[in-house]
Amino acid sequence: MNASETSADPAQRAAQLRTLIEEANYRYHVLDDAAIPDVEYDRLMRELEALEATHPELARLDSPTRRVGARPAEGFAEVRHAQRMLSLANAFSEAEVGEFVQRIVERTGNAEPRFSVEPKFDGLAISLRYENGVFVQGATRGDGETGEDVSANLRTIRAIPLRLRGADWPAVLEVRGEVYMPRAGFDAYNAKARAEGGKVLANPRNGAAGSLRQLDPAITATRPLAFYAYAPGDMVESELPATHSAFMTRLRDWGFPVSHLVETARGLDGCLDYFRRIGAQRDTLPFDIDGVVYKLDDLALQRELGFVGRTPRWAIAHKFPAQEQTTRVLAIDINIGRTGAATPIARLEAVQVAGVVVTNATLHNADQIERLDVRVGDSVIVRRAGDVIPEVMRVMHELRPADTVKWQMPTHCPICRSELVREEKQVVWRCSGELICPAQQKESIIHFASRRAMDIDGLGSRLIEDLCDLGFVSSIADLYRLSVADFVEMKRRADERDGTTPETVKAGKVASKWAENLVEAIEHSKRATLERFLFALGIEHVGESTAKVLAQWFGTLERIRHMPWPLLKLLPDIGGEVARSIDQFFAQSGNQQALDDLLVRGVVLSDEHDVSAKLKSRLGVDEFLVQLEIPKLTPRRAEQLAATGNLPDALAGLPSQQLVSAGLPADTVAAWLAWHADAANATLYQRSVRAWNELSELAQSVAGSATALPLEGKTVVLTGTLSSMSRDQAGAKLEALGAKVAGSVSKKTDFVVAGEAAGSKLDKAQALAVEIWDEAKLLDYLAGQGA
Repeated sequence: MNASETSADPAQRAAQLRTLIEEANYRYHVLDDAAIPDVEYDRLMRELEALEATHPELARLDSPTRRVGARPAEGFAEVRHAQRMLSLANAFSEAEVGEFVQRIVERTGNAEPRFSVEPKFDGLAISLRYENGVFVQGATRGDGETGEDVSANLRTIRAIPLRLRGADWPAVLEVRGEVYMPRAGFDAYNAKARAEGGKVLANPRNGAAGSLRQLDPAITATRPLAFYAYAPGDMVESELPATHSAFMTRLRDWGFPVSHLVETARGLDGCLDYFRRIGAQRDTLPFDIDGVVYKLDDLALQRELGFVGRTPRWAIAHKFPAQEQTTRVLAIDINIGRTGAATPIARLEAVQVAGVVVTNATLHNADQIERLDVRVGDSVIVRRAGDVIPEVMRVMHELRPADTVKWQMPTHCPICRSELVREEKQVVWRCSGELICPAQQKESIIHFASRRAMDIDGLGSRLIEDLCDLGFVSSIADLYRLSVADFVEMKRRADERDGTTPETVKAGKVASKWAENLVEAIEHSKRATLERFLFALGIEHVGESTAKVLAQWFGTLERIRHMPWPLLKLLPDIGGEVARSIDQFFAQSGNQQALDDLLVRGVVLSDEHDVSAKLKSRLGVDEFLVQLEIPKLTPRRAEQLAATGNLPDALAGLPSQQLVSAGLPADTVAAWLAWHADAANATLYQRSVRAWNELSELAQSVAGSATALPLEGKTVVLTGTLSSMSRDQAGAKLEALGAKVAGSVSKKTDFVVAGEAAGSKLDKAQALAVEIWDEAKLLDYLAGQGA
């Protein structure tokens, strides 16, 4: 660089250096074109660091020097995604991809839809947030709703722009993408670690995930991490282009690295051609991929198709055949999970698969073992795909020893000796010991006490294991009878068992403050919201979002615990499998007794309410009939039945002649009558009719009342720290009053609740003249609403 390119003014020179370094980063990571040698890049960076050290006022949030040097964090803060981060459904065969494309064709009417196609990077999904063009926050996916704030670590990755290029970006922009570790960087890092006697990384994916979750950003900065953008997240004051592929081009223009392998393809043939071409290049690529992703390119159609649970209908991941290895089965054991599912596990001779030493592999269920005919002593092929649990794929029958014996499913639980039972039409066997089975006890209590559930502060998994092992609790309800003396005695026995010096006795006096804190935390957890309580029960398939839907639509535990599965299916995002799982859980007398015990011991659900008025629109007779899944009773035939004018309780008694006269074909009438003739179906129908009648009456009453939820239709944003409750708790209270809690401020925001240290959201609200509440006003309002 010559003298004419420099400036004597420190501020001008700092700005000049930032521009030069940012341009070098963009050309290297986005355009794959090194503009300057590494030595020159380092010289520019050192000069900028020196300038900012001499003139601290010149340091900026988006300065390249901020990529390294942040102080180690004590832990990662939570980030609630403004838009949830989705998970993709997987396809493992061309036939499954064909079914996906056919569903798109049927839903859109386009015989050959266009897809944006891209590699499925094998790294860690993250979300980057920019405000006014400056990077302000980055978070991991987490559970899709809430992730971890890893902003300081993301700043160390040069491929991630700290300031956007151009000038047409939105005021708020979230970009989703993948942090990964290139193969060359992974190999170089491990070679250096081996030479220095350090710890090597298992594989690039684990290396990327572990590097990004280091509490010290300086450690992350030493790791060879890279980034590719692949999707939009939340945006404010901006419109998306018409297609996903056009948006990817826009991301590249704004300074984000986008893989040169991203293309568009027409229809099934185009997608499969892309899959084969990328598969042929897989081993020569500079990064690991485990498949390709097909996304419907038309963004308007994406929004129209929507989601099933947490997966979009408009996208799918087509996975490559996984890496496979051969080993030998040493034993087949049964693992009892938290929900009682009995999963056969193959114990294997150790073998390395996809960079990981594998000694166990799932056999999924008894039917799978029957299909494969797996026996102890067999040589088998084991597959491991990404972070999926290894599985036995095939038995090498030609190598089978002569003395092998056909495997049989045990009749009793290996933990509690209760009978193993198989539900009708299900492949899974379950332990009937329910809450008495120690395997289920521990996991159910650990889940029940966890932060996202009943939030019993300090009651971690180790304490719970000791409480169960030493006989102090045998169910979740037992937690609410524990005393300080119980905890102290439990700790004394645990110390004796472990052969350690008792920590509970100091200078002859019992140190019980920790126990007092635990008892206080347990007491505090007694007052819970309905959705948290439902999630805490650990019902199979019921996550936080499903628990929220149940709570919002049905309002009380008493309704939910007696609701038959066909009516559960009336709720949004609850399908047949989830509905049956909920119904089955509450059908167990042991589970119902546990609920009664919890209520007797003082658990109070603080936000129970009437059924949602929106339920009225879902309680049509035809819709009710469809949810019963009666053979041949299609939605059209259900409408014909409903058109007879009979309510559900009268329909079951209609003679076949009247059903035919209503327009139903003979085969449909025969199927209807045969279904009702089954005693179990008749019982289900009667139970469902009773629930339908009750819900219809309640929904009619609520919908006909003059009062609506006070914040119905209002959009609220929470920012800063509240002293009296967490933002999640405040959001839940506002949602219970009808509000929609959003993650960003826009012209559509009705008011912002600003706590201490409120940042850019408060500034944005002030600029848009949005009403602002402080914590005192929020508390006064909630108190006035009885919330």
